[in-house]
Amino acid sequence: MTDSVVQVSHGVAGYDGRPVLRAVDLTVTSGEVVALLGANGSGKSTLIRAALGLVPLRSGTVQLFGVPLKRFRQWHRVGYVPQRLGAGSGVPATVGEVVASGRLARRGVLRPAGAADRAAVAAALTAVGLADRVRDPVATLSGGQQQRTLIARALAGEPELLVLDEPTAGVDAASQEAFAQALGAFSTSGGTVLLVAHELGPLQPLIGRAVVLHHGEVVHDGPVPEPAGHHADADHEHVHPHAPAELPRMWHT
Repeated sequence: MTDSVVQVSHGVAGYDGRPVLRAVDLTVTSGEVVALLGANGSGKSTLIRAALGLVPLRSGTVQLFGVPLKRFRQWHRVGYVPQRLGAGSGVPATVGEVVASGRLARRGVLRPAGAADRAAVAAALTAVGLADRVRDPVATLSGGQQQRTLIARALAGEPELLVLDEPTAGVDAASQEAFAQALGAFSTSGGTVLLVAHELGPLQPLIGRAVVLHHGEVVHDGPVPEPAGHHADADHEHVHPHAPAELPRMWHT
């Protein structure tokens, strides 16, 4: 029997009295690469945030690795990549320091970094093509490079599940290719991926299953629909007015 990694059952969520998810069911099993697709405001980002406990469900249940979300504590098994690097401007952190923070959930805050931690950080930076930028301030990177830094931070924690919110939105082609290579290697090693996208681009060959949301409901669950290489609708903007401004502390560096 294939192990369930993410399971949302009859998930209902909304903001300011406005419904966003309407009794959504989603199951992601071990080793799958699943893309959540749909127009802006369809509930994609809300669904992954609800699955991680970042947005409360009004009703329904969530399980991670077979454990009810309220009892789940093994956050080192999960790597989360948000849309933007919140510390990208104004915080004098280097690329290496940001990526190294991805080890904290695994080793704990009080234990100093060891050889295994340093090796994991180096491997993650290499995977996203930023090994030569390890000492550079994050604020000096391009938007695509900052997004690569976020993916490296998640990979450094050696998770079993990667959850990514629009990893390729508005970034350069080189960074999109780097994302694809890093996610491909992660998937090949047995990792599970759940990502939100409006357009898949170079990620499309990696996607084993697509779940399409429309007005908070699942309208397709199966092969990637065609065409999948462009925005979900003509009026799409990379703005998510229903998204929470802050994330809980466990996802901050």
